[in-house]
Parts: sequence; C-alpha cells; structure tokens
Amino acid sequence: MYKARRRFFLVLVSCFIVAAFLFISISLVPRFPLIHNYDFLFNVVVVTAILCILQLLGEMATAGINHRLENNVLYTKETALLTEFIDNLRFCYTLDDFYEVIGKILEEKADCSVFYIDRIKNYVLYNSPNKLTSSPDTMKKIEMNFSADWKSGLYYLGDNFGVVSSYKNARGLLLVNDRHQFFIFCRYTRLFDVVIYPRLFEEFCRFQNRMNTITALSDIAELSKEWEQLAETQRAFLPQHLPFPEKLDLASYFKPLVNVSGDYYSALEIDADRTMVMLGDVSGKGLAAALVMGLVTNTVKILADEMKSKQTEDLVGVIHAVDKAIKGMKLQDKYTVLFIGIIDTKKMCIRYINASMSDPVVITQSPEGHRIKPLSSNCSIVGIIDLDDDIKVAEQRLFRGDMIFMSSDGVSEVMNAEGVELGNTKIFEETLKKSASKTPREFIKDITALISEHSGGEKLRDDVTMLVAKVG
Repeated sequence: MYKARRRFFLVLVSCFIVAAFLFISISLVPRFPLIHNYDFLFNVVVVTAILCILQLLGEMATAGINHRLENNVLYTKETALLTEFIDNLRFCYTLDDFYEVIGKILEEKADCSVFYIDRIKNYVLYNSPNKLTSSPDTMKKIEMNFSADWKSGLYYLGDNFGVVSSYKNARGLLLVNDRHQFFIFCRYTRLFDVVIYPRLFEEFCRFQNRMNTITALSDIAELSKEWEQLAETQRAFLPQHLPFPEKLDLASYFKPLVNVSGDYYSALEIDADRTMVMLGDVSGKGLAAALVMGLVTNTVKILADEMKSKQTEDLVGVIHAVDKAIKGMKLQDKYTVLFIGIIDTKKMCIRYINASMSDPVVITQSPEGHRIKPLSSNCSIVGIIDLDDDIKVAEQRLFRGDMIFMSSDGVSEVMNAEGVELGNTKIFEETLKKSASKTPREFIKDITALISEHSGGEKLRDDVTMLVAKVG
C-alpha cells in the first residue's frame, strides 16, 4: 500500500541521513584541528553545514520517491481503474456525460455495479443493468440502511450493504454529497489503494457542483425576466480577484454588451514564478455562448490546478481539452478563439498559444521609445474544426517594465461615426505606447477613455474585455 511504502522509505531515508551525519562528523570533523589550527566554533559550523546539506538531499530524495510511489500506485493494478474513472469524471458536465463514464469504465472495465440516487426527490437516477442493482431486495436494503439525511462523505460497504469500518472488509463504496448517494459495488474493493478515495470523493463533489451550475444556467434562461440572475451566475466563472504574484502586476476590465457575454478571462498562479493568463471570446451571444464560456473557464481551471499540484506545464493539452469539451456539448456553430500563456518571471519570457486572437501584444521599452511586439496566432479556432496535430507553444522574451495587453475584438473593432475601427487608427497605437509606462489599472483606464472618445459616446456593438499584466 502507498502509505506503508511511503512510511518505509521515509524511515529508510531518515536512517541514512543520521548514519551519514554521524559517520562524517566522527571521521572528518575531529581531523581539522590536527591539520590546521581551527577552533571549536569552526567545527560547529562544519557540522551544521553538513547536517543542512544532508537534510536538503534527504528532502529531495523523499519528494522524488513519494512522486514515483504515488504514480506507481495510482496507475497500476486495480487502483488504475478508479484513477481512469476520476480522470474522465473531471470533464463530465451533465448526467449523460456521467452515465457514459460509468458504463465505459466502472461497468465494462472494472466489472462494478452502480446505483445513483437523488434523495431530494427520492428517485433512482441510474442503476446498472445487472441482477444485483436491478433486484428489489437490493433497493429495499439500501433504503433501510441509508436515509435521505445521511451525512456527506465516503463510506465502505460490506456484504449486506451496511457500513463497515475497514476497507479490508469492504465490498463496495458509498459517496454522499448534497443529498445524492452514489453506490459502487465491487467484489475486489479491498484491492484499491486507500490513497485514491479522497480524490474520488473530491472529484465526485466537483462534478455535482459543475452540473448544478450548468443546470441552473439552463433553468434561469427559460425566463427572460431572469437574465440578470443568469449574468450573475455567469460572472461567477470569472475571477473574483486577480492573483498578486511577486513580480507581476495584473488588472482586468469586463463590460458585456448585454447581461450575458461570450467573453472570458482568467489569471491563475502556477507557482511563485509562473502565472497563467487567458482571454477568449465565444462565437455568438446569449445562453449558448454563456454555457461555452463557463465550460472553457472551468476546464482551464481544472488543468491549471493540476499543473500547480504536479509542477507541470502543458498548454497544448489545455487547448485539446477545451476543444474536446466544446465539441462534447454538441452546440451548433459554437467555437472559441482564445489566447493562453504562462508568464515566467524567473526565465523572463511568456510561453503561449494564440488560437486566432488578433490583438495580444507586448509593449516594451527600447532606446527609440516603446515598441509593440505582437503575440501572433499559431493555432486555429477551437471547438468546431479539427485541430492541427503539431500545435506549437511560442515564446516571447520579456524585460522588466514590459506591458502585456490582451483584449477581445470589442476593443479594436469599436467604430467612430465614419466607420473607422479603433484598431486601425494611429491614436490607438500611440495610446498603447504612451500608457505602457503606467500601472495596468491606469493603462486600462486610458484605453476605456479612448474607446468612449472614439465611439462618440454611442452604444458599443460588442463585449469589451481586457486583461493587462506588467512585468517587474
């Protein structure tokens, strides 16, 4: 088991550190006074330094061993089946998605039987088509043993569908959240490593939250008088507060044309030196665009959390996941353009994929004044056509004081009375350069003032969204 192996290797590494410390201290340190006239203080410093080095090496070894052990446990033998189920559950947004994953993995691959019950309505949402879960006796025992007010959590089930305290005696699992009960009956439950269970329960809860949010959006949209409530729900997908990285200043602006919008943005810290930024625009308006917008932001957040926990970086994987999620909704003519990048303040660069966004730029200082460097498109639109197999991550060098400007086409396509778009004017370029020396908030204030001036105060024709980051 994972915990036992981890404990064994932790003890082993600790013993090695102690043995190495004692050996070096006893055999090496006393020799210093014989060679040179060192005093006692020097010996103390040497011993302390040796201990610190050994401690650091031990921590690095332990981290590597833990990572390898965890991967070996999660992706091998019986536990790999639950891991596969969890990985697929992360991208389920509807009950149909959930049922498909149950059938494909739990039933076909893992030979499990499943009950999924809504205790609020006291209704069986799903049961596996086999003798166990189709039996009236099984349902009767479940109703007797597990009431509607059963507390949330994960429980082990025994032979008679009651709760048992030890996983070694378990023949199934029960996951309870938000008065929904999810039963998994499996004759070899004891062979699953217990390290997988917290992840399984956490992902089950996340799925229910996602499903409830999307269901709420759909229900609200049926009544036109509730559009403002729909807009509030949609805004919940956007960052309530931007992060505060040590060497990066961030600011945003979001103004939908109507209550709901297809524009979206996000900024997520991967670690102390890397911050993921994203800005995109879904085709069309209304409920469908709002649903896709929520889907995209949620998918990216899931993968960003995974990058943060595993200290990895896979922008190509993010694009493919977003593409798969949108296509899975089967909404006609819905796609997104988006820019997603990771600003690395340690290596001083931005690595990015630009999926047909026209406006992201880096404004940098040069001896001749500020210069504008475009972050050009290197990927097609996402969600409607087949993506290229060789999507590449582009990289742009950054310098202290650089301003990274991302915006939807609602900024550059603002028209004046003569029908001239703002992005085609000299004053737009001059404002970008002039305002690049200011803070991101002041920069956005200058752009919004320019938009108002260029449009002559007339009502805008599109959503306006901006995300600005300043390095250093």
